[in-house]
Amino acid sequence: MQPQRVTFQVNGLAHTLAVSPQASLLTVLRNDLELNSPKYGCGLGECGACTVLVDGVAARACVIPAGGVAGRTITTLEGLGSLTALHPVQQAFVEEQAAQCGYCLSGMVMMTVALLARKPDPSDEEIRAELSGNLCRCGTHLEILKAVKRAAQLGLQAAQKAGAP
Repeated sequence: MQPQRVTFQVNGLAHTLAVSPQASLLTVLRNDLELNSPKYGCGLGECGACTVLVDGVAARACVIPAGGVAGRTITTLEGLGSLTALHPVQQAFVEEQAAQCGYCLSGMVMMTVALLARKPDPSDEEIRAELSGNLCRCGTHLEILKAVKRAAQLGLQAAQKAGAP
């Protein structure tokens, strides 16, 4: 099969790439664009390690054909913040020490960003439901829950400072 040209934005930069019709978004992000935050876990969209935002919605990059994101906006962990200005969710995960091996971390952060964009002050049950599809084998579930609550607090504080209701 012939490669197809696909144009999309990743972390604010436009890219036009020739991709194989069988290539997943995850493969293109990692191999072609050299972005290491989305991880290959199961390859079936079950573990959440490859989660990215597609037009602001959490999505499993391992099961999305690269050609399917033409004209879309993709955000990976690398596109959230910087070393000198962390995104509030990244800051909360650091403050709550919500990582051990870190393999699931990118997916957890990206799911949290999507959740807080939809629901700025989620309940513990809503957080658990949202993250239930992201697997963490290290057992940092309680720290992750605390980090999401902390991120919600940081987001609400930022909204108050900005004068939002």
